[in-house]
Amino acid sequence: MAGHSRWAQIKRTKAVVDAKRGAVFTRLGREIMVAARAGADPAGNFQLRTAIEKAKAARVPNANIERAIAKGSGQGGDGGSQFEEVRYEGYGPGGVAVLIEALTDNRNRTAAELRLAFSKHGGNLGETGCVGYLFDHRSVVRLEQGGLQEDALLEQLLALEEAGGPEILGYELDPQGADVISGFAQLEALQDQLRRRGLPVSSWEHRWIAQTPCRLEDPELLAPCLKLLDALEELDDVRSVTANLEADDALMEAVLS
Repeated sequence: MAGHSRWAQIKRTKAVVDAKRGAVFTRLGREIMVAARAGADPAGNFQLRTAIEKAKAARVPNANIERAIAKGSGQGGDGGSQFEEVRYEGYGPGGVAVLIEALTDNRNRTAAELRLAFSKHGGNLGETGCVGYLFDHRSVVRLEQGGLQEDALLEQLLALEEAGGPEILGYELDPQGADVISGFAQLEALQDQLRRRGLPVSSWEHRWIAQTPCRLEDPELLAPCLKLLDALEELDDVRSVTANLEADDALMEAVLS
């Protein structure tokens, strides 16, 4: 019986993993379709090239990528992708600002699903602009290299600027590497010039960055807030979820355990 229970658990776990992988493939496919509207050749379409790189990093099969490009560019025989990029904003428990980017072919369906998720977890879906001003939209390039030295990185970034490269607005160092931040329009130039300098570029994206964090110290607020963010991320139409939530690591671990 113990073996049976363990196998049942393995099957459930595999089903969850497979479901999440399928959701990731779907989202990345939509990103490729939207990007391919501007042209099916990645060499001349940076947005498409970025979407393809993300898909490959997530191990999306090449056949899926090619199918999404064909569908988005209109080569698939259905007149091109009908998905559009839409931004939604709202508040979570404790006044946490939440910004959602979605790729949808039905705005009414997406808004209804988001509103339900917010209401279930003590939040509110707001009007466009209600929290957007609390975030900056930036270009972020990821450098993946354990033990990256801050002094050496700073020297490279200063040299990049002095050579006429994009203005570096900041960087965040961690044990696995660093995120380098620049203005929204600088994503292509930033990743290209970091790569030319021999830095270990692994990925790049546009990212919303909170200007002012909302700190939660009450577990009765933090727990539903985390559940809300998880629920939003699991929705099929949601591309990204960003919040200005801040909490102590110990409290976060206690709530999640």
